[in-house]
Amino acid sequence: MQPAARTRAPNRYLIAAGIAALAASLLHLTIPLGGPSWYAFFGAPDGLVAMARAGHWYPVVCCLVIALALLVSAAYAFSGAGMLRRLPWQRTVLLGIAAVLVLRGIGFIPLMLWQPERLADICNCQGVDAFLVITSLLCLTMGMAYALGTRQLWR
Repeated sequence: MQPAARTRAPNRYLIAAGIAALAASLLHLTIPLGGPSWYAFFGAPDGLVAMARAGHWYPVVCCLVIALALLVSAAYAFSGAGMLRRLPWQRTVLLGIAAVLVLRGIGFIPLMLWQPERLADICNCQGVDAFLVITSLLCLTMGMAYALGTRQLWR
């Protein structure tokens, strides 16, 4: 009798991270369709919103670049979860994605606490607002999912 083949448990962290990144990518593709009010609602800086109102191409390109980065992040998450073929530098890229998202998630905390007036330079907010807190928590959660999922890959 042969021993049973060892199967790997699904990497739920990376699957969840991939779904979240894919959803965020799709959202960034729809923002230009919604026009300047959508840019403002989703936290774009005032200058970007003004460019969108003027019909400038730059805000659209920004959304496309962010959507592409999120799509690549989703592909790496799904690859790490075994849903897609293995991508180059998989663990390194997954760790990089995790680091960027965690830093984005916690990076605004020092600004919120000690220099809330500087937030207006970075996002379309006057000090701490619900949008900034929610997006920071989303990025932190996604970053932790990437980190935990990548850790699971090493086991």
